Amino acid sequence: MTSYKIVSVPSAAFAFCRYSLALFVWISFFRHSKVVLSVVCVLFLLSAILKVKNAPLVWLYSATFNKIKPSEEVMLNQHAIYFAHVLGLILSVLCLLAVCLINANWAWYFVLAFAILKTISAVGFCPAEKLYNCITNGTCCVIKKKTNGNDPSHQ
Repeated sequence: MTSYKIVSVPSAAFAFCRYSLALFVWISFFRHSKVVLSVVCVLFLLSAILKVKNAPLVWLYSATFNKIKPSEEVMLNQHAIYFAHVLGLILSVLCLLAVCLINANWAWYFVLAFAILKTISAVGFCPAEKLYNCITNGTCCVIKKKTNGNDPSHQ
């Protein structure tokens, strides 16, 4: 059973957070910048600790641009977004470790893969949120679906 904790944040602030993180990962890849990749790690860490409503980039947008031109609120499952932030933190740390410890040009392809994944997340199809819902609803496994009687071919 899925655990929900619904929170509302300005939709433009949430979009700003998603797009900014994706942009930072791309900048890190193209500039081969370990510093920018470190910033991404810190942003994901703070976002996970502070939760989505107080995430640094959401807060920054809400405290500045959203005061000038308010946007509508979007309802989010805080637990799913927390899971996405933790997964983003893990992936960004793994990328940072790869480029720092391996120190080879091909290690940056991990960052490229992360940039592509983060871009997919930024445009609205968040694989981490889908994975969270899959895990918490118990709907990931095709075999489990069949044994629960959800498969119409067995009726």
